[in-house]
Amino acid sequence: MHSDTERCVRAVQSKDARFDGWFFTAVLTTRIYCRPSCPVVPPKPHNMRFYPSAAAAQQAGFRACKRCRPDATPGSPQWNERADLVGRAMRLIADGVVDHGGVPALAARLGYSVRQVERQLRAELGAGPLALARAQRAQTARVLIETSALPMTEVAMAAGFGSIRTFNDTVREVFALSPTDLRRRSAGRDRPTIGELSVRLPFRAPLCPDNLFGHLAATAVPGVEEWRDGAYRRTLRLPHGHGVVGLRPLPEHIRCDLALTDLRDLSVAISRCRRLLDLDADPVAVDELLAQDPALTALVAKNPGRRVPRTVDGAELAVRAVLGQQVSTQAARTHAGRLVEAHGEPVADPGGGLTHLFPETAALAELDPERLALPRSRRTTLTGLVAALPRIDLSPGGDRQAARDDLLALPGIGPWTVETVAMRALGDPDAFLANDLGIRLAAEHLGLPTTPAGLTARAAAWRPWRAYAVQYLWATSDHPINILPV
Repeated sequence: MHSDTERCVRAVQSKDARFDGWFFTAVLTTRIYCRPSCPVVPPKPHNMRFYPSAAAAQQAGFRACKRCRPDATPGSPQWNERADLVGRAMRLIADGVVDHGGVPALAARLGYSVRQVERQLRAELGAGPLALARAQRAQTARVLIETSALPMTEVAMAAGFGSIRTFNDTVREVFALSPTDLRRRSAGRDRPTIGELSVRLPFRAPLCPDNLFGHLAATAVPGVEEWRDGAYRRTLRLPHGHGVVGLRPLPEHIRCDLALTDLRDLSVAISRCRRLLDLDADPVAVDELLAQDPALTALVAKNPGRRVPRTVDGAELAVRAVLGQQVSTQAARTHAGRLVEAHGEPVADPGGGLTHLFPETAALAELDPERLALPRSRRTTLTGLVAALPRIDLSPGGDRQAARDDLLALPGIGPWTVETVAMRALGDPDAFLANDLGIRLAAEHLGLPTTPAGLTARAAAWRPWRAYAVQYLWATSDHPINILPV
C-alpha cells in the first residue's frame, strides 16, 4: 500500500480513516509523521513520504504527530490476513516474543535464521524486528505515562526498557516530548490504583458488537469469563503473571479495563484483547466482497462490520472446541467449567465473579479421564489433544496449515474442530465450517447448497473472508448445537 504514492495521497487528502494503520504519512517540512486521517490541513504531495510502519517512520527521523497520535491507530489488517513469514512475525512481535526472548527467539518460532527474518522485515516494512518492538515499547510507555500514577522509573521497566536513559531518549525521539511533559499534558485524567489501567482500543468502523460480545457472553466459561454490567470480563494468563480484563463496547472505541499483577504484561495484554475482538480487521473490504453475493447482501446491509470472535489462548480454545463437539453451548460451558474448577489456577477478582485461570496444558495432562462426564470417545480425543498440544503451535504466529495437519492427525478430531480452531485460535480469516449445523440451516434458509461440498464450492467466491461469512450466516439462527461429524 505505502508504495502506491497516488493512492496514498488520495487517502490523506480525503482523510480516509479506513487506511489508518495501513501506512503512515511523513512530512518533510515538519519532520512529523501522521495517520492518513489526521485532521490537520494535508501537506503538499511533494512534501509527503509514505512508510509501512511507525517504526520505519521513526527510523527515518520523523516523530509522531501530537494531534492524531499515529502510534495509537488500529494495526494493519494484512498482518491477520497473511500467513507468510512477515505476517507471522508481526503477530509474534505484537505478542511480545522479541521483548521476552529477543530476535533469536522470534526466528526460532518462525523456523528461519535471524538473518532471513531481519532481511524480509526490513525489505517489506523498512524496519527490523528490534525497531518494530521498540515502537511497540514506546506506545506502551505512553499509555503508562498518561493513564497511571507510576513513577517514571517503574514506567520504563514496565514498558520493557533496559534503562531509564533509553526510556527518556526514546520517548523524546518518538513523541518530541519528555516523559514528564507527556504526563503533564494528560493532567486531569483519573489515575487508577497501581496495576489497574483503563485504555481505549481503536477499531475501523463499522463494528457490529452484537455478534462479537454476544458470542463471548453466550459461550463464557464459568469462573474464567463473565458478562457483567455491560462488559465482557475474563482472566488472562500472561508472561509475568495474570490479569483480569473488562471489555466494554462504546461508539468510538472499546474501553479496556485491565488489572495486572505485573505491568510488564501491558502490551501483551492489549495485543491479545485486540486479537480476541478482531479489532484490526478491515470491515469495509470484507463487507464489500461478501455483499456481492445476492444471498448475503441483505445480511451485510442489516448489520455491517461483523467481526470474528477469537481467543486469548490457542491451547484453551482447542480444548474448548473438543468439549463442544456434538453438544449444546450450555453443555460445553458446563464441561469446561468443571475442568476449570478442578485444574484451573485460582485468582482473586474483587470487581466481579471470576475465580480461575483456564488450566495450563501441563495441568490438564494430569487429569483423570475417568472422572470426566464425557463419552469414552470424547475422553480419548481430549487426552490425545492435551498430549499433543506441546508440539502443535497454536500461537498467533503459528503456521496455519501445519497446525491443521497436526490436528487432523489426532483421533476424534475432524474438519469442524480443525476449522473452529483455525478461525478462532489461529486467526485464519478464510476458515470455513461447511459442516456446522448452524451454517447448514442458514444455507437452507437462504437458498444456498446445504451439503458441505456444495456449500464449500459456493463459498469460493467469499474468499479470503469466509470466516466473516460464517458470522453473517450464523446471524440467521442461534446455532445452539453441532450434531455433525467432529
